Amino acid sequence: MRVMVIVKATKDSEAGVMPSEELLAAMGKFNEELVQAGIMLAGEGLHASAKGKRVRFSGAQRTVYDGPFAETKELIAGFWLWQVKSMDEAVEWVKRCPNPMPGESEIEIRPVFEAEDFGAEFTPELRAQEERLRAQIEGRSKTGK
Repeated sequence: MRVMVIVKATKDSEAGVMPSEELLAAMGKFNEELVQAGIMLAGEGLHASAKGKRVRFSGAQRTVYDGPFAETKELIAGFWLWQVKSMDEAVEWVKRCPNPMPGESEIEIRPVFEAEDFGAEFTPELRAQEERLRAQIEGRSKTGK
């Protein structure tokens, strides 16, 4: 199963406080362990929401809002995409993670939808389209384009 592991933002991360060299080294070591174990598929830190935008949909209308966004506890400071055997395995890996923020922090783990989760609505044609898109993405990542 694939899971998205979400590092929640804090007041410090939203203020643009960068991690210490010690934390960067610890996270680098943890990421190496994840890669060596075949768990990590992707992972990145995100800039503060002040550098972001949101697009609100209401029917055919689109409204763009500039950051920063108010509810820090609902914001994301970074993420990983992992391939694990179970949610329990993901939890065990997160428990080994260095604290990603000075002080208190929170990491959320969410399963990623797989094709079989969508049922009959995900027709053979839609499945074929999804497979083509994934192949194109994979091809681009190998060629760097």
